[in-house]
Parts: sequence; C-alpha cells; structure tokens
Amino acid sequence: MIPDYQSLMLPLLKLLSDRQEHSYRDLIESLATRFGVTDEERKELLTSGTQAIFDNRVGWAKTYLKKAGLLDSPKRATFIITETGLQTLAKNPEKIDNKYLRQFPSFLEFQNSSRNNSDTEEVSVVEVNEQTPEENLDKAYQRIRKSLASELLNKVVELSPTFFERLVVELLVKMGYGGSIKDAGKAIGKSGDEGIDGTIKEDKLGLDIIYIQAKRWKPGNVVGRPELHKFVGALAGQGAKKGIFITTSNFTKEASEYTPKNETKIVLIDGEHLAQLMIDYNLGCTTQQIYEVKKIDSDYFGEG
Repeated sequence: MIPDYQSLMLPLLKLLSDRQEHSYRDLIESLATRFGVTDEERKELLTSGTQAIFDNRVGWAKTYLKKAGLLDSPKRATFIITETGLQTLAKNPEKIDNKYLRQFPSFLEFQNSSRNNSDTEEVSVVEVNEQTPEENLDKAYQRIRKSLASELLNKVVELSPTFFERLVVELLVKMGYGGSIKDAGKAIGKSGDEGIDGTIKEDKLGLDIIYIQAKRWKPGNVVGRPELHKFVGALAGQGAKKGIFITTSNFTKEASEYTPKNETKIVLIDGEHLAQLMIDYNLGCTTQQIYEVKKIDSDYFGEG
C-alpha cells in the first residue's frame, strides 16, 4: 500500500539526519524501500498520467517540510536537514504531519497565503486530508467527468435512432476514421442489411471498410450474444472482417467475452465508454474552464 504524504514526513526527515546532502531521487528510492512499496505500486500514476503517485506524495512531504524550515535545498534536486529539523528530531516526535508543522511560523504563513481566510473549518480539512493537492484535483476532475458522462448518456438515449446513428459516425470521424463527415454520412443506412446500420472508411483513403451496428437502447436492456451473432453473420454476408457494435446500454458477460471463430474482429462500445469518448473528442459537450497546473522549471534556474 502506498503511504500518504503525511506519513512520509518523519521518515523523510530522518533520512536527512546525517546532515549530508541527499539527492531527491535517492530519497524517493530509500523511502520506497522503507515502506516496502512494490514495483507495481511505484508505477501507479495520478489520473492525469503525468506523475507516479508515490513520487508525487514524496514531493509534497518534502515541500511541506521545507516550508516549515526543517530541510533546505542547497542546490538543484538536492536536500539537507536544517538546524530546526535536527532540533525537531531531537524531540522524538511520534509523527510529523500538517497539524504538527503548524507550530512553525513559516509553515503557517505558507498555509495562510494559499487561502483567502483561515477559518477553523478550512484548517481542519488541511489537517486530516491525506491526499496531495494533485490527487484532490484529479478526484474532483473525475467526479465532474463522471457527472457529465451520465448527463450525456441520458441525452443520447432520448435521441431518435437516426440522430443516434449520425452521432456515432460523427464520433468515429472525430477519432480519425472515415475521412470527412460528408463522405462518412453517405454510408448511413446504405447497406440496408439486417444487423448493419452503416459503414465507414477505416482511413481517409478508404483502403478498408468498417461496418457499424448502433443500438440506442435504454439502460437495463442489455445486448446479449445473439445480437452479436446476428451482426457477425451480417458482416460475413458482406465479406467484411471488421465491425463496431455501439450501444447506449450494456453488454452481457457472455457478449463481452464472445470472440468470432473466423477472422472477423468486432469492437464493443457500451454506453459508459461511448460517453467517455464523446467527452474525449468534444462531441455534444464544450469546454467550460481550463486550469493549467504548472511546476517550477529547474533547468531555467540551473547554473551549469
């Protein structure tokens, strides 16, 4: 289990108790060994995919200790304990966390400068929160995205079958299939075969064709294996090998595990996946606000 960033504070400070300079990378490796963090856990990333969760938590433990004046950075990505840090360790604290660090004026100033006010409710939240600011931001983003996906899916279910088929093709075009909306739109309903709602070019040159089945079904009305059998049979009738089956509902377990015995390849997209793709490719939704999360550019301040 990956320790929270506050649990890393005291062990991190103890690693520096020899008064020697330690590189940031060495500190991360030592803490990973100290807490028994596995290789798989080391690879776990924030939702943004920009940084490993463990590294991020070590980084914030280091930042808070530095803001409290317990450690210092004499040069780039290198840290050393301060006299205040040594005095703190001499008191043998059971743990060091945000609450403990509030006894240091520099840390209080750091906290208060990041808030518009310092009422007790906000302070208590800071003290008990075990997640880093990036993790909190990631979780908030995922909650907003999940809510939007639910709204999108509800809207899509209310659409007419024709509008839904057009939406599916527009999404695929945005994903890089079919060339233009004009070219792709001509394929809707063209085949008229049972089990096929349309076709789309696999690439802009039209070197191969992908067949589409789009089921605008309400949640709970799941797609079973018989529907896939019908779709695969329709593909065989066209001499086709590739198909996409999209539904606003879900697939049964048997349908999800189904693999055609011939060379036919079909991709299944359920309602949740469809909504997420619509968000990723800005279909049916628009950007409301953009927040840029930045970090210091160490290369800029390097003297070498």
